[in-house]
Amino acid sequence: MEKISRKGFLRATAAAAMSAATVGALAACTNDKGAASSAAGNAGIYTPGTYSATETGTSAVTVTMTFSDSAITEVKVDTSKETIQLAVDSAEQFQEALMAAQSSEIDTVSGATITSNAVKKAAASCIEQAMGLATEEEETPVVDDGTPAWLGHEPEIADSDIVETLDTEVLVVGGGTGGLFAACSAGENGAKTLVIDKLTSGGVRDDLGAIDSRYQKEWGTKIDKFDYITEMTKIAAGRLDQRLVKLWAEESGEAIDWYGDRLAERGVELWHEAGGDDEGSRYVHFATGHSPRWAGSDDGEGNELDGAKVLTDYAKTLGVEFRYNTPMVKLTKEDGRVTGVIAQNEDGDYVRINASKGVIVCTGGYSMNYEMMDALQPQNLAIVGRNGSIPGCTGDGIKACIWAGGKFDETHSMMMFDRAALKPDAVPGRAQTEGGESGFFWMGSQPFLKVNSKGERFFNESGTYEGILHADEFNEDHCHYTIFDSDWTTYIQSFKTHGCSRMFAFPNGADPNMTYQVVEGMLPGLIEDGFLFKCDTIAELAEKLGLPADTLEATVERYNELYDKGVDEDFGKEPFRLSAVRKAPFYGAKNTGYILCTMDGIQIDQNMNAVDTNNQPIPGLYVVGNDSGAYFSGTYPNLSTGAACGRTVTFGRRAGRIAATSGI
Repeated sequence: MEKISRKGFLRATAAAAMSAATVGALAACTNDKGAASSAAGNAGIYTPGTYSATETGTSAVTVTMTFSDSAITEVKVDTSKETIQLAVDSAEQFQEALMAAQSSEIDTVSGATITSNAVKKAAASCIEQAMGLATEEEETPVVDDGTPAWLGHEPEIADSDIVETLDTEVLVVGGGTGGLFAACSAGENGAKTLVIDKLTSGGVRDDLGAIDSRYQKEWGTKIDKFDYITEMTKIAAGRLDQRLVKLWAEESGEAIDWYGDRLAERGVELWHEAGGDDEGSRYVHFATGHSPRWAGSDDGEGNELDGAKVLTDYAKTLGVEFRYNTPMVKLTKEDGRVTGVIAQNEDGDYVRINASKGVIVCTGGYSMNYEMMDALQPQNLAIVGRNGSIPGCTGDGIKACIWAGGKFDETHSMMMFDRAALKPDAVPGRAQTEGGESGFFWMGSQPFLKVNSKGERFFNESGTYEGILHADEFNEDHCHYTIFDSDWTTYIQSFKTHGCSRMFAFPNGADPNMTYQVVEGMLPGLIEDGFLFKCDTIAELAEKLGLPADTLEATVERYNELYDKGVDEDFGKEPFRLSAVRKAPFYGAKNTGYILCTMDGIQIDQNMNAVDTNNQPIPGLYVVGNDSGAYFSGTYPNLSTGAACGRTVTFGRRAGRIAATSGI
């Protein structure tokens, strides 16, 4: 039996109490596609005023409606926080449609289905408020049987509501990094394969981690897999399945070599991000990264290629089919086996998709679902101020797997990089991350001088991206402040950082993700927007940042003294990562975290099967990427470049192969 909250009960009671005449007028006012009826026929339906509601699309979508007693007189739609430009640009179109319809039942904007649905839900809420069917009381944190509000109950969908049934062998839910690798693998192994995605296309991350790829062998990079497993176990405080890390170490090289072949077919080189130039570092680094060199590539239409284009085109040559704007609603299950999904098409109608060999879930985690993050890991949400997640990562896959009996990780974590800049009066946290202004501060991961709100140094800046963010929990404003001078382009070359923080070529000539020239070009915009300050004196910089000038000046003086000595007597930072702060003008930013993805998910076995709460595999259900668990905990091991994406592509290939050939 479907549970109902007190708010829902009050709505239902109010609706039942309406007179037949009022119900008839409401039906006329809000008929399908919303043809407006005469004001005389609808007089007294609404309580005049302005009402607002917010729903989640790919981010927050807000609709504000003004009512007379008989009509909607003004509509404002705010889609500015959405992550798809088409959705942002469609606000006026939504406004016009809602006004013309005089209801929430409007056509979906093609290519912005998720946003369209959020707009319609928010508009419906505004109408309910104006009709007196809504209460101001918020939903309770749990539904009445104790189920968390972020999870809710699995939707009950009648067979009569399903307008179409599709049959395939392997169904891949999510067309991003894991989904495309899985789909290609299933197709190569002869399975009839269908990919569905809630958006119009997926994305493939660069920076892919592996051990023993041919690219590493050519350069001479050797990584002992047991050394790697040991370090991963330390970082996760033991909360991982070592068998999965070992499996990745043994199969990741093949996955990367396969991807290199697909890239070469399109004229793109894959490069190993070699290490070995950081001798003397206090932190263990593994040169696992691989990235494509997209510069100069051509997709056949004069555009630069990307991983999604390369793999989607390749998958189609194998007969893999794609359906976009098709979000999964729930998994279907018979006799303990997952048999497919029920999804929605572009029109919002239900579609049943049967998958005889298995369903591979890879929808990207829940880093765009603030309710889930707030409920599961508030301590991490408190130390971030910007979200860089791939759109669509709203936890759909994880929730569907839990409803199907899957076991969710008991520790919850997210991947955070220290690359967000805030204005001095802003504070990190959910409100800031979800709707506040922030700057994309690539410099944040460089080991420059960093101080707390007292102007004091408090941490070895040479640590991991997340290390200083977690240390920010002990700072008054949950932030730190990055200070550097005009010689910064010289210092970053001696820092010899790794992965995506590096801003000059790797020892073997591999390109960095972003060159220092590009980053240098970003600084004026950050300054103009008030996220970075450029000052002639340290005292002036302190004033701009809201720091005590005397203390900051003393801290800078001490830091310069340590640089001159070549020994960090205070925090033990490696000599080659020390830098002076002497050459004006000086720069400073209020620095906080930047979300890339969540890392906890449904626990899996070595066949990529989801396991139930008794650790038994769920037949027919495979989970890949950020929807999967048992691999990370606490913090991200960013000194193994591409650890998360490398796991995703390796296990995506494995899941596709096993589903196609074994159907476990």
